[in-house]
Amino acid sequence: MNKSAPRLIWGDEFNYTGEPDTTKWNYDLGGHGWGNNELQYYTNNSKNVRVENGTLVIEARKDSLENRAYTSTRIVSKKKGDWLYGKIEVRAKLPKGKGTWPAIWMLSTDWKYGAWPASGEIDIMEHVGFDPEVVHGTVHTEAYNHTKQTQKEGKITVSGAQEDFHIYAVEWRENKMDFLVDNKLYHTIVREPKDDYKGWPFDQKFHLLMNLAVGGNWGGAKGIDESIWPQRLEIDYVRVYE
Repeated sequence: MNKSAPRLIWGDEFNYTGEPDTTKWNYDLGGHGWGNNELQYYTNNSKNVRVENGTLVIEARKDSLENRAYTSTRIVSKKKGDWLYGKIEVRAKLPKGKGTWPAIWMLSTDWKYGAWPASGEIDIMEHVGFDPEVVHGTVHTEAYNHTKQTQKEGKITVSGAQEDFHIYAVEWRENKMDFLVDNKLYHTIVREPKDDYKGWPFDQKFHLLMNLAVGGNWGGAKGIDESIWPQRLEIDYVRVYE
């Protein structure tokens, strides 16, 4: 036995059918734009989120709700899966078409340092449909974030990201983060000696979020193809190692 193999501390293989495991997942609900002028209303309805054929399906649909033209889901592990450091790995297949904006990401659970972006954000995988084969891995903090154009971002070309499953991961250590696709390292962020919480708020517990947004400041920057819906973000598994 390989003694150095990392220990699995949390996960969901989605080897069941129906509602996502309520001991592991909550939802963010609503349709107020989510800070990015997004067009979807997030529900926990089975038409937008369900487990089938061994995968978690997050489905964005063009069917208006509460004055929003689209519905979708944002599923979160907050208070049911919260970690300080570790390797977070998600095997996923991305949606396709202009206007899709899927993300696999992390936020602070306790918001110790204050409202976004002060308490930090870790984007394990972010993708916009108008740039089909490019995947982004990014952190946002008080000092480094997209509103200041100072975010610490890496990107990688993932051919077939919308046709095939790929493994998106972050290895998060005390003073460093490595971003990987299919176990290939493409981006590293190191805590700088001068960084206090404004540059490195990543000494607190974070939880996982997975969602499929429609439109918005980035996802809708080149318009929305009205003919593509519904679209799916499919998750084969989530695994968290210490």
